[in-house]
Amino acid sequence: MARLALDDNNVVAVRADNPGPLTLSGTNTWIIGAEPAWMIDPGPALDSHLDALMAVVRERGGLGGIALTHSHPDHAEGLAPLRQRLGTDVRVGAYAYPGTHPLRDGDRFGPLSVLELPGHAPDHVVFLADGIAFTGDAVLGEGSVFIAPDPGALAGYLAGLERLLAKQPRLIAPAHGPVVTDPRARIEGYISHRLEREQRLVSALSDGARSVEQLLDSAWSDVPAELRFAAAVTLSAHLDKLAGEGRLPAGVERPARPLSPDAS
Repeated sequence: MARLALDDNNVVAVRADNPGPLTLSGTNTWIIGAEPAWMIDPGPALDSHLDALMAVVRERGGLGGIALTHSHPDHAEGLAPLRQRLGTDVRVGAYAYPGTHPLRDGDRFGPLSVLELPGHAPDHVVFLADGIAFTGDAVLGEGSVFIAPDPGALAGYLAGLERLLAKQPRLIAPAHGPVVTDPRARIEGYISHRLEREQRLVSALSDGARSVEQLLDSAWSDVPAELRFAAAVTLSAHLDKLAGEGRLPAGVERPARPLSPDAS
Protein backbone atom coordinates (compact mmCIF):
# COMPACT_ATOMS: atom_id res chain seq x y z
CA MET A 1 0.00 0.00 0.00
CA ALA A 2 1.72 3.17 -1.21
CA ARG A 3 1.84 6.25 1.01
CA LEU A 4 2.74 9.75 -0.19
CA ALA A 5 3.47 12.71 2.11
CA LEU A 6 3.14 16.44 1.43
CA ASP A 7 3.96 19.57 3.44
CA ASP A 8 6.24 17.93 6.03
CA ASN A 9 3.74 15.10 6.45
CA ASN A 10 0.77 17.37 7.27
CA VAL A 11 -0.96 15.85 4.25
CA VAL A 12 -0.62 12.20 3.27
CA ALA A 13 -2.15 9.98 0.60
CA VAL A 14 -2.85 6.28 0.91
CA ARG A 15 -3.11 4.77 -2.56
CA ALA A 16 -5.56 1.91 -3.03
CA ASP A 17 -4.49 -1.22 -4.85
CA ASN A 18 -7.01 -0.76 -7.67
CA PRO A 19 -4.93 0.18 -10.74
CA GLY A 20 -6.56 0.31 -14.16
CA PRO A 21 -6.98 2.32 -17.37
CA LEU A 22 -9.13 4.93 -15.58
CA THR A 23 -7.74 4.70 -12.07
CA LEU A 24 -4.12 4.82 -13.28
CA SER A 25 -1.93 3.61 -10.39
CA GLY A 26 -4.93 3.49 -8.03
CA THR A 27 -7.21 5.81 -6.07
CA ASN A 28 -5.51 8.28 -3.73
CA THR A 29 -7.23 8.82 -0.39
CA TRP A 30 -5.96 12.08 1.10
CA ILE A 31 -5.72 12.74 4.83
CA ILE A 32 -4.93 16.22 6.13
CA GLY A 33 -3.92 17.43 9.59
CA ALA A 34 -4.10 15.72 12.97
CA GLU A 35 -6.07 15.67 16.24
CA PRO A 36 -8.36 15.41 14.38
CA ALA A 37 -7.43 14.53 10.82
CA TRP A 38 -9.76 14.98 7.84
CA MET A 39 -10.11 12.49 5.00
CA ILE A 40 -10.92 13.06 1.31
CA ASP A 41 -12.34 10.15 -0.72
CA PRO A 42 -12.13 6.89 1.28
CA GLY A 43 -11.78 5.01 -2.00
CA PRO A 44 -12.75 1.42 -2.83
CA ALA A 45 -13.97 -1.10 -0.26
CA LEU A 46 -10.75 -3.09 -0.15
CA ASP A 47 -9.87 -4.44 3.29
CA SER A 48 -6.18 -3.72 2.79
CA HIS A 49 -6.95 -0.12 1.88
CA LEU A 50 -9.34 0.37 4.79
CA ASP A 51 -6.77 -1.15 7.17
CA ALA A 52 -4.17 1.34 5.91
CA LEU A 53 -6.58 4.25 6.36
CA MET A 54 -7.42 3.21 9.90
CA ALA A 55 -3.71 3.03 10.72
CA VAL A 56 -3.21 6.63 9.58
CA VAL A 57 -6.30 7.79 11.48
CA ARG A 58 -4.96 6.22 14.68
CA GLU A 59 -1.53 7.80 14.13
CA ARG A 60 -3.17 11.21 13.77
CA GLY A 61 -5.37 11.11 16.81
CA GLY A 62 -8.75 10.40 15.27
CA LEU A 63 -10.87 11.66 12.40
CA GLY A 64 -12.89 14.86 12.28
CA GLY A 65 -14.74 14.05 9.07
CA ILE A 66 -14.76 12.51 5.61
CA ALA A 67 -15.29 14.53 2.43
CA LEU A 68 -16.28 13.10 -0.96
CA THR A 69 -15.27 14.76 -4.22
CA HIS A 70 -17.98 12.72 -6.01
CA SER A 71 -19.91 9.49 -5.75
CA HIS A 72 -18.15 7.16 -8.22
CA PRO A 73 -17.48 3.81 -6.51
CA ASP A 74 -13.70 3.99 -6.60
CA HIS A 75 -13.98 7.12 -4.46
CA ALA A 76 -16.99 6.43 -2.25
CA GLU A 77 -17.43 2.65 -2.03
CA GLY A 78 -15.26 2.42 1.08
CA LEU A 79 -17.35 4.97 2.98
CA ALA A 80 -19.89 2.58 4.52
CA PRO A 81 -17.40 -0.03 5.80
CA LEU A 82 -15.08 2.72 7.02
CA ARG A 83 -17.90 4.33 8.98
CA GLN A 84 -18.66 0.96 10.54
CA ARG A 85 -15.08 0.83 11.78
CA LEU A 86 -15.02 4.44 12.94
CA GLY A 87 -18.55 4.72 14.27
CA THR A 88 -21.51 6.06 12.34
CA ASP A 89 -21.38 9.44 14.07
CA VAL A 90 -18.33 10.50 12.03
CA ARG A 91 -19.16 13.58 9.93
CA VAL A 92 -19.37 13.06 6.15
CA GLY A 93 -19.77 15.84 3.60
CA ALA A 94 -20.56 15.58 -0.11
CA TYR A 95 -22.44 17.43 -2.81
CA ALA A 96 -25.02 14.65 -3.07
CA TYR A 97 -24.62 11.27 -1.41
CA PRO A 98 -27.09 9.40 0.80
CA GLY A 99 -26.67 10.04 4.49
CA THR A 100 -24.12 12.85 4.16
CA HIS A 101 -24.08 16.56 4.93
CA PRO A 102 -24.70 18.51 1.68
CA LEU A 103 -21.80 20.72 0.60
CA ARG A 104 -22.14 23.61 -1.82
CA ASP A 105 -19.84 26.14 -3.42
CA GLY A 106 -18.06 28.26 -0.82
CA ASP A 107 -18.99 26.03 2.13
CA ARG A 108 -16.39 24.96 4.66
CA PHE A 109 -16.02 21.46 6.02
CA GLY A 110 -13.39 21.38 8.73
CA PRO A 111 -10.21 22.80 7.14
CA LEU A 112 -11.59 22.35 3.61
CA SER A 113 -13.32 24.92 1.42
CA VAL A 114 -15.62 23.73 -1.36
CA LEU A 115 -15.43 24.61 -5.05
CA GLU A 116 -18.11 23.08 -7.27
CA LEU A 117 -16.51 21.67 -10.41
CA PRO A 118 -18.97 19.42 -12.27
CA GLY A 119 -18.21 17.80 -15.61
CA HIS A 120 -16.61 14.48 -14.81
CA ALA A 121 -19.69 13.89 -12.66
CA PRO A 122 -22.62 16.23 -11.93
CA ASP A 123 -21.93 16.02 -8.18
CA HIS A 124 -18.19 16.70 -8.42
CA VAL A 125 -16.53 19.20 -6.10
CA VAL A 126 -12.93 20.18 -5.37
CA PHE A 127 -11.62 20.86 -1.87
CA LEU A 128 -9.00 23.50 -1.06
CA ALA A 129 -6.87 23.86 2.04
CA ASP A 130 -3.62 25.76 2.61
CA GLY A 131 -3.09 26.32 -1.09
CA ILE A 132 -3.57 22.65 -2.00
CA ALA A 133 -6.40 21.69 -4.36
CA PHE A 134 -7.76 18.20 -3.78
CA THR A 135 -9.19 17.76 -7.23
CA GLY A 136 -10.65 14.26 -7.25
CA ASP A 137 -11.16 13.41 -10.92
CA ALA A 138 -11.55 17.00 -12.13
CA VAL A 139 -7.78 17.25 -12.67
CA LEU A 140 -5.62 14.13 -12.64
CA GLY A 141 -1.93 13.70 -11.96
CA GLU A 142 -1.48 12.52 -15.55
CA GLY A 143 -3.66 12.08 -18.61
CA SER A 144 -7.06 13.65 -19.20
CA VAL A 145 -10.55 13.34 -17.73
CA PHE A 146 -13.71 11.96 -19.30
CA ILE A 147 -16.71 14.28 -19.14
CA ALA A 148 -20.11 12.79 -18.30
CA PRO A 149 -22.85 13.65 -20.85
CA ASP A 150 -25.11 15.65 -18.54
CA PRO A 151 -26.80 18.90 -19.60
CA GLY A 152 -24.21 21.65 -19.65
CA ALA A 153 -21.49 19.29 -18.43
CA LEU A 154 -18.66 20.41 -20.69
CA ALA A 155 -19.41 24.13 -20.45
CA GLY A 156 -19.68 23.76 -16.68
CA TYR A 157 -16.40 21.86 -16.56
CA LEU A 158 -14.50 24.52 -18.51
CA ALA A 159 -15.99 27.28 -16.33
CA GLY A 160 -15.05 25.30 -13.23
CA LEU A 161 -11.46 24.93 -14.39
CA GLU A 162 -11.25 28.69 -14.89
CA ARG A 163 -12.55 29.23 -11.36
CA LEU A 164 -10.02 26.75 -9.99
CA LEU A 165 -7.27 28.52 -11.91
CA ALA A 166 -8.31 31.80 -10.27
CA LYS A 167 -7.78 30.23 -6.83
CA GLN A 168 -4.06 29.92 -7.70
CA PRO A 169 -3.38 26.65 -5.88
CA ARG A 170 0.28 25.91 -5.24
CA LEU A 171 -0.20 22.13 -5.49
CA ILE A 172 -2.80 19.77 -6.92
CA ALA A 173 -3.45 16.56 -4.99
CA PRO A 174 -5.43 14.42 -7.45
CA ALA A 175 -7.37 11.23 -6.82
CA HIS A 176 -5.31 9.43 -9.46
CA GLY A 177 -1.68 9.85 -10.40
CA PRO A 178 1.12 11.91 -8.85
CA VAL A 179 0.95 15.32 -7.19
CA VAL A 180 0.95 18.22 -9.66
CA THR A 181 3.59 20.80 -8.73
CA ASP A 182 2.72 23.31 -11.51
CA PRO A 183 -1.06 23.68 -11.17
CA ARG A 184 -1.37 26.64 -13.54
CA ALA A 185 0.29 24.78 -16.38
CA ARG A 186 -1.80 21.65 -15.75
CA ILE A 187 -5.13 23.50 -15.55
CA GLU A 188 -4.39 25.64 -18.59
CA GLY A 189 -3.33 22.48 -20.39
CA TYR A 190 -6.64 20.84 -19.53
CA ILE A 191 -8.58 23.81 -20.89
CA SER A 192 -6.50 23.84 -24.08
CA HIS A 193 -6.94 20.08 -24.46
CA ARG A 194 -10.72 20.29 -24.33
CA LEU A 195 -10.82 23.20 -26.78
CA GLU A 196 -8.47 21.34 -29.12
CA ARG A 197 -10.75 18.28 -29.02
CA GLU A 198 -13.67 20.55 -29.81
CA GLN A 199 -11.85 22.03 -32.81
CA ARG A 200 -10.96 18.56 -34.11
CA LEU A 201 -14.59 17.53 -33.72
CA VAL A 202 -15.85 20.65 -35.51
CA SER A 203 -13.40 20.00 -38.35
CA ALA A 204 -14.58 16.40 -38.65
CA LEU A 205 -18.20 17.56 -38.78
CA SER A 206 -17.29 20.13 -41.42
CA ASP A 207 -15.70 17.34 -43.48
CA GLY A 208 -18.96 15.39 -43.38
CA ALA A 209 -18.37 12.95 -40.51
CA ARG A 210 -21.68 12.02 -38.91
CA SER A 211 -21.34 8.59 -37.29
CA VAL A 212 -19.95 7.98 -33.82
CA GLU A 213 -17.13 5.86 -35.22
CA GLN A 214 -16.16 8.51 -37.77
CA LEU A 215 -16.13 11.22 -35.13
CA LEU A 216 -14.06 9.13 -32.71
CA ASP A 217 -11.63 8.18 -35.49
CA SER A 218 -11.17 11.83 -36.41
CA ALA A 219 -11.20 13.66 -33.08
CA TRP A 220 -9.97 10.93 -30.70
CA SER A 221 -7.61 9.07 -33.02
CA ASP A 222 -4.87 9.12 -30.36
CA VAL A 223 -6.93 7.36 -27.69
CA PRO A 224 -5.96 3.71 -27.02
CA ALA A 225 -8.56 1.04 -27.66
CA GLU A 226 -9.19 0.33 -23.98
CA LEU A 227 -10.23 3.98 -23.44
CA ARG A 228 -12.42 4.34 -26.52
CA PHE A 229 -15.59 3.87 -24.44
CA ALA A 230 -14.51 6.79 -22.23
CA ALA A 231 -13.87 8.86 -25.36
CA ALA A 232 -17.44 8.09 -26.47
CA VAL A 233 -18.70 9.40 -23.11
CA THR A 234 -16.80 12.64 -23.65
CA LEU A 235 -17.93 12.81 -27.30
CA SER A 236 -21.50 12.95 -26.01
CA ALA A 237 -20.62 15.90 -23.80
CA HIS A 238 -18.95 17.72 -26.70
CA LEU A 239 -21.96 17.14 -28.96
CA ASP A 240 -24.26 18.44 -26.22
CA LYS A 241 -22.18 21.60 -25.98
CA LEU A 242 -22.22 22.17 -29.75
CA ALA A 243 -25.97 21.56 -29.84
CA GLY A 244 -26.54 24.04 -27.03
CA GLU A 245 -24.56 26.64 -28.97
CA GLY A 246 -26.45 25.96 -32.20
CA ARG A 247 -23.32 24.59 -33.89
CA LEU A 248 -24.28 20.92 -34.33
CA PRO A 249 -25.23 19.95 -37.91
CA ALA A 250 -28.30 17.84 -38.58
CA GLY A 251 -27.97 14.09 -38.87
CA VAL A 252 -25.18 13.55 -36.35
CA GLU A 253 -25.33 10.16 -34.66
CA ARG A 254 -25.21 10.34 -30.89
CA PRO A 255 -23.44 7.71 -28.79
CA ALA A 256 -25.73 5.49 -26.78
CA ARG A 257 -25.96 7.17 -23.40
CA PRO A 258 -23.55 4.98 -21.46
CA LEU A 259 -23.56 4.60 -17.74
CA SER A 260 -20.63 6.33 -16.12
CA PRO A 261 -17.77 3.85 -15.81
CA ASP A 262 -17.50 2.29 -12.35
CA ALA A 263 -14.02 3.69 -11.87
CA SER A 264 -12.59 7.18 -11.99
